[in-house]
Amino acid sequence: MNAIEIRNLSKSFRGMYAVNNLNMTVPVGSIYGFIGENGSGKSTTEKLICGHLVPDSGEIKLFGRDYTDAGVRVRVGALIENAGCFPSSSVYQNLRMQAINLGLPSPDEEIERVLTIVRMEDSATLKFKSCSLGMKQRIGIAMALLGDPALLILDEPINGLDTDGMRIMREILVDITQTYGCTVLISSHILGELEKIATHYGIIRQGRMIQELSAQEMEARARIFTSLKTEDMQGAKQVLTAKFDNVRQEDGYLRVYDVDDTETIVDYLYKNGHVISEIKKNKIGLEEYYVELMSQKENE
Repeated sequence: MNAIEIRNLSKSFRGMYAVNNLNMTVPVGSIYGFIGENGSGKSTTEKLICGHLVPDSGEIKLFGRDYTDAGVRVRVGALIENAGCFPSSSVYQNLRMQAINLGLPSPDEEIERVLTIVRMEDSATLKFKSCSLGMKQRIGIAMALLGDPALLILDEPINGLDTDGMRIMREILVDITQTYGCTVLISSHILGELEKIATHYGIIRQGRMIQELSAQEMEARARIFTSLKTEDMQGAKQVLTAKFDNVRQEDGYLRVYDVDDTETIVDYLYKNGHVISEIKKNKIGLEEYYVELMSQKENE
């Protein structure tokens, strides 16, 4: 069973499609990285799944049931845009108001549980307005976790966070899935961070899903390249271009794509009068994979 199954979903505003015949599959227990440029339809899709918007057409199923089913709606938690907290109220007071609103039978126990998950059990008395951005994002996640949802939908939860804040957020999201069995749908522009935790990806462009794949599939498809430096970078590039099909100068390195044999590169340059000062073998990451995919789509 999948946590989310979307088929032929469309939503328009004033005749313009924000989501256009979208198909999407999110496996149970996954951290699904939802990727796309601004205006691609990510937030609209998330709001449709949450029931904040009504689709023009298409089908949304959550855990095999229609997304409007009351029994399945209570299994969904979401943080879209902001936590909606009262600035002058404490972390605890904000969570308690939400717990009462949800009709939870043991609100104090539930608040303690979610604060522990987001590493804020010692911050319950702080006023929301006194919290850092990272803390506010974690409070939003805590609110979304009230009631122990099976599906958590997060819209850009790591944007604007510092390095330590992003590390803590990564640990929380992995813990939510591995310890509590919750499926996470997360959108983010920070692809390097998303790559560290996502098990699956969905790449959306102009309201359409252009590719879905697992992290393992992306790893298998990712192109290898060898990065190197020499004293004469331009001369070395000319020499390499004569032998290898794809040579680029990027980020201060010469990159030779789709060649796994570094010894061949070293030997060839040496025979042509170039000594390598630094060399390393790499695979392109999620960000470069995404950029290349977008470039291919623009040229089609």
